[in-house]
Amino acid sequence: MSAPPTDSSDVELAVAVGDGAAALGFPLRPEQTRALVAYLRLVARWNATYNLTAIRDPAAMVTHHLLDCLAAAVALQRRRAPDARRTILDVGSGAGLPGLVFAVAFPESKVVCVDSVGKKTAFVTQAAATLGLRNAVAMHARVETLASPRFDVIVSRAFASLHEFVRLTAQLLADNGEWMAMKARLAATEIETFRGLDVATEPISVPGLDAKRSIVWMRPHAA
Repeated sequence: MSAPPTDSSDVELAVAVGDGAAALGFPLRPEQTRALVAYLRLVARWNATYNLTAIRDPAAMVTHHLLDCLAAAVALQRRRAPDARRTILDVGSGAGLPGLVFAVAFPESKVVCVDSVGKKTAFVTQAAATLGLRNAVAMHARVETLASPRFDVIVSRAFASLHEFVRLTAQLLADNGEWMAMKARLAATEIETFRGLDVATEPISVPGLDAKRSIVWMRPHAA
């Protein structure tokens, strides 16, 4: 993975990432912390040209992006702990959130980040190469056009409605797989109208973020 941080501001970011991960009960190895800080710096650098995220301040990115995704990683590990070599599809990945963070957090898992915007998948490809993430790849495509492979977990952080998320990716869900939607606000009507799915909502807490966050887990009814 990436080299140790040398800039003092990078050290401060590394402390913030490490402390936040520890608060989540997901302690990071030093190389994982360095990789996440290097990733954050890449986002900030590319942001000037490609507008990958509306958040520009690196310290705010730690909370709103990195720790938010790590909180979701904790939920994923708790729910599917036996599946250490799980396959994960990040739909509408954008700058690689949460896909690249999951790739750092779960080095034994295979992560595919798909987005319909070429400049965003170009960034994810470059970031994965720079960080040495051999378990992460980017695909420039509309997810509904994909037919294979199938994935254990299909995740979205900034995609369409839950119904569109499920409808457009149903062909990509593996047997015993499930959808994982990261949501800031959740209308009850989004869940009430589901048919044929088991749905569970799990609140998550992000260190330093005073906002409601939750994971919506969805899977087909057992036969």
